Amino acid sequence: MRHFLKLIERVGNRLPDPTTLFAIGTLLVLAISHIAVVYDWQVVEKRPADAVEGVVQWQETGDIHKANSLLTSDGILWVLKNMRKHFMEFPPLGVVLFGMLGIGVAERTGFIPALLRLSMARLPSRLLTPVTVLVGILSTIASDAGYIVLPPLAAVVYMSFGRSPLAGIAAAFAGVSAGFNANLMITSLDPMLSELTQTGARVIDPDYSVSPACNWYFMIASTFVLTLAGWWTSEKLVEPNLRTSVNGEPMPDMSHHQQPDPVTRHETRGVLIALGSSMAFFLVLMAAIFIPGAPLHGPLGESVAEAGDNPEMPRWIVVVVPLLFFSLFIPGITYGIHQKVVRTDKDLARLFNESIASMAPIIVLAFFAGQFIFCFQQSGLGRMMAEAGGQALGQADMPIWALLVVFIGVVGVFNLLVGSMSAKYAVFAPIFVPMFMMVGISPELTQAAYRIGDSTTNIITPLNAYLIIVITFMQRFQPKAGMGTLISMMLPYTIVFTIVWVVMIVVWLVFSLPLGPQGQGPLFYP
Repeated sequence: MRHFLKLIERVGNRLPDPTTLFAIGTLLVLAISHIAVVYDWQVVEKRPADAVEGVVQWQETGDIHKANSLLTSDGILWVLKNMRKHFMEFPPLGVVLFGMLGIGVAERTGFIPALLRLSMARLPSRLLTPVTVLVGILSTIASDAGYIVLPPLAAVVYMSFGRSPLAGIAAAFAGVSAGFNANLMITSLDPMLSELTQTGARVIDPDYSVSPACNWYFMIASTFVLTLAGWWTSEKLVEPNLRTSVNGEPMPDMSHHQQPDPVTRHETRGVLIALGSSMAFFLVLMAAIFIPGAPLHGPLGESVAEAGDNPEMPRWIVVVVPLLFFSLFIPGITYGIHQKVVRTDKDLARLFNESIASMAPIIVLAFFAGQFIFCFQQSGLGRMMAEAGGQALGQADMPIWALLVVFIGVVGVFNLLVGSMSAKYAVFAPIFVPMFMMVGISPELTQAAYRIGDSTTNIITPLNAYLIIVITFMQRFQPKAGMGTLISMMLPYTIVFTIVWVVMIVVWLVFSLPLGPQGQGPLFYP
């Protein structure tokens, strides 16, 4: 395994810079979209209509999916006209820059290092990895914020234990991204998924209702199982491999970090005052969420909802990124004032400037990644691939468990090309939910299987927009690290998580366990 991963690393790191890869990818999308139009590639949309002796019968809907050429006169104009928009609306860009303002202040005033040194004095070394993976999985309750906060923090924590910072980044990234669809709580993902699942189910049963809690039991169990799987993968496969060199460059020596400097009494006092300010912010936040009429109380509502918003979504969820900023900025600036690191507004401005300056590589990459992602969406190639793959799988004669396993594989492979969970499921749900209902698989079980495939390959696809950010974090400690280093480091998690999660869903089938509470997560559709 180690030699195989090193081969992937060497080959991957010989590829062009990620910026160049995205530029090449954009040109390929332009060319393929034009070829598809010239040769009239098309996919006729079919939907399940009936089942005879367990075999799904398909019926054409009359819709035909074709590609859109981006090399025609109008296509080229569209690309040029929207280049600025694609850069500015690149999904992670605003989140990263906004989040890093708060993190940068908290880090550069010394608050985060001091807090970590205090915390590490009480955390047993053997529990560092499982705690990191678990926190990564649970971070999905705050949407994508975990991508920004946890990898750099985990790197610092691992260094304080004399361990490779890359191992910390890997464990955190695995939890946040490969465990993206697991959690102990109902998150903002669940209502969105259940709505799409319900829409697909009503093709067959117009009165069928899908609860946002329909996968809750399965995802709670997944949280603990994936934490253990991530712990084993980190300790047995990933971290031993990080003790050797990257592209011939020795890994950084962490031995001098094994005994972090003790926190002084003055620093301890500053941390306590900063935590007090955090608690005050938390109390204000709770008041804003629970007091009727407060800004964050209740659902978003039709009057405030914008395009793409779910009016039923709690208000606090849609402002997670600003809340993340204030939750880090307030204790950071409080600690900085106490330590006299921040004396004037000019000191604060300098900290902001330094924080954004460290994000320059991400800003450059965001420009090229945004062009690729939006051009791929506009080309229509993704929809054609999903339709063709769904029909091929639906016409295969397989038992239920095998059908689910293959479906998970299809979603995982397609996830390498289209990173957006909602965009993929918006295409997959109308195809697979009714199709699987025809052979006795419940919509809730289809949704659970989809969540597995959508999670496990997140950490190895170059089209995951946050991969760029993780590589940037890695290069702070290992300048020669590249896409190959990251993929070889994360591939063991993908393999282990996929195997473990597939076994879990098969066990759920064998023992007929409920996916959610009070009959809201049935396995079979009668």
